Amino acid sequence: MLPDKKNSVTRFLIICILMSLIGVYILGKATYTMTSQQEYWTEVSKIFVRENLKVPATRGNIYDCKHRLMAGSVPEYRMYMDYVVIDKDTAARRKAQEWRDAEFELKLDSISEGLARIFPDRNAQWFRKRLTDGKNRRSHAWRIYPYHATYIQYKECKKLPLLRESSFKGGFYAEVSMQRKHPYGSLAYRTIGDLWRDSDAAKNGLELSYDSVLRGKNGLSHRMKVRDRRVTIIDEEPVNGHDLLTTIDVDIQDMAEKALVSKLQEPEVNGEIGIAIVMEVKTGDIKAIVNMHRGDDGSYYEKKNSAISDLMEPGSTFKTASMMVAIDDGKVDMHSTRDCMGGIYMMHGRAMKDHNWRRGGYGVLTVSQILEQSSNIGISRIIDENYHNNPQEFVDGLRRIGVGIPLNLPFVGKGEPIVPQPNSKIRYWSNTDLAWMSIGYMTMLPPISTLTFYNAIANGGRMVKPRFVKAEMEDGQIVREFPTEVIKEQICKPSTLKQIQECLHNVVAIGLGRKAGNGGKLFEVSGKTGTAQFSENGSYASHKYMVSFCGYYPSDDPQYSCIVCIVKRGLPASGGGQCGPVFRQISQFVMAQQEPRDASSAADSLSVFTPEVKVGRNAADSVSRNKVPDTRGMGAKDAVYVLKKRGFNVSLHGTGSVKSQSIPPNTEAKRGSTISLKLE
Repeated sequence: MLPDKKNSVTRFLIICILMSLIGVYILGKATYTMTSQQEYWTEVSKIFVRENLKVPATRGNIYDCKHRLMAGSVPEYRMYMDYVVIDKDTAARRKAQEWRDAEFELKLDSISEGLARIFPDRNAQWFRKRLTDGKNRRSHAWRIYPYHATYIQYKECKKLPLLRESSFKGGFYAEVSMQRKHPYGSLAYRTIGDLWRDSDAAKNGLELSYDSVLRGKNGLSHRMKVRDRRVTIIDEEPVNGHDLLTTIDVDIQDMAEKALVSKLQEPEVNGEIGIAIVMEVKTGDIKAIVNMHRGDDGSYYEKKNSAISDLMEPGSTFKTASMMVAIDDGKVDMHSTRDCMGGIYMMHGRAMKDHNWRRGGYGVLTVSQILEQSSNIGISRIIDENYHNNPQEFVDGLRRIGVGIPLNLPFVGKGEPIVPQPNSKIRYWSNTDLAWMSIGYMTMLPPISTLTFYNAIANGGRMVKPRFVKAEMEDGQIVREFPTEVIKEQICKPSTLKQIQECLHNVVAIGLGRKAGNGGKLFEVSGKTGTAQFSENGSYASHKYMVSFCGYYPSDDPQYSCIVCIVKRGLPASGGGQCGPVFRQISQFVMAQQEPRDASSAADSLSVFTPEVKVGRNAADSVSRNKVPDTRGMGAKDAVYVLKKRGFNVSLHGTGSVKSQSIPPNTEAKRGSTISLKLE
């Protein structure tokens, strides 16, 4: 027993000695690492090991209704040079550093000249100094170009001396970030929205409203150096955002913007703000929404989504709503009349004037004529005489027909309608308030609310909510649809609606809105003009006006509604004369994209949109059916007819006459081919 006990003690001592030696070795190694190799490992921890790095998800794209990209994310590169080699092997580090420094000095001129070719906004001397400054500072992350580079530019840089080497050997590397781009520039810019620069945070528009859909979910990673290479290790994969299919039509948007800006620039208009919205009647789809503001340089820009956010006194376009309430309540009908006197009528001690009061006024007018001529006296007398003792009945009637109902649009900063309440404790209700309210003052509406009301008239009395997004998509497949929302099934009695529709048709056919139509040669238009003094800081003394035209087309089978508004200073100020022509151009362009009718009906000498026809239907009949006709010089309507007759599909771009066509004349092409026409 004693020998075994002695052997056990010996073994125990041996184990203790071995454990002590191992402990001393570990302690010594740690001490060596913390002292002799401290600098190296500190650099490694700073540069090559980074925890919990965000892996950005790719933001979803935004498309127009025809799947054309309006906003998308593309990779861009921040380019850096690392001038210091890091390696725990002192000899290897020294050798690699000497090679990198020598190569840098030898190829500096070539690198600088190459970078200047790739980035022409900087010359070779600038790049030489920039690169040299970074080397003198022994920087690990010296940015060699102050802006983002595209993928093509980055690949070109990788062809240059030294930069073509691996990041460990040459020191050149890039950080990739996704940047938001708008292929169609400023078209519908404030509606589509944007992101903050160098950030994935949404700023405004649909980008902000649907941020949770577009953004996706970021992943997580960490970076470290593995065997002399920088390696990013993904810990959690990102989930890319979904795409949005909007209702916007790029072609209609482009044409509406050009037509509106052209009018704003006319000397007698000299507009400060221009707004145009095109809506599809049945669905409420917004096909175009233009918001142009004059900049300090005199040019026009999309600075603010005024069509949705700005509350304005609508002026005479509101008279349609006032008349609808009176007819629906049985106060008047189409045969009712009012004496508009000599153009001036004292309304509770305050002069109510018609626009032609200097010419003697209108005298006696029927209800239809009152709207046709936009008589302030006629409308205000009807409303004041029937509702003065109970103004709340009139205001309740407005809400009944859908005026002032919040639309709850998907935009931050949207304007909510303000309709004065007679029984409000906030504001005193005077004897003249009802009369002036009836002709479009005091009530504050964003233009899109006015359009929604007129769209309901066109839609048989069914009021639908304006729709901007049709669907959410993933990898080209629809994963969620956004159906049309109905605000009110019926805004008024069918008999009332019929009378109002007749009045609006007459406004364009024989009234003040004639310039919005085309004499019935293409299609019938219905609508109402509007002119209102613009209040600034509670005063109308600035001689600022908001002129407008709101309507729909074709009158017999409405497909689209549209509103055009212009804010300007000084006279002349006419909704029919200044907004009507813009409405006409937009409506003719939109309808030209529909299935064409007989080409002989397309000629319209009163319209500046359809130029003189050089060749048309008869000429087309002589063209061989297996060759593309020559449509250059034709108006849009003629060109579409000629090409459709030969079995081709047509895509229109611009306004005016055909300047060029994508498939040359007399070229053989298969039936069903799409031919793009550029109009100027």
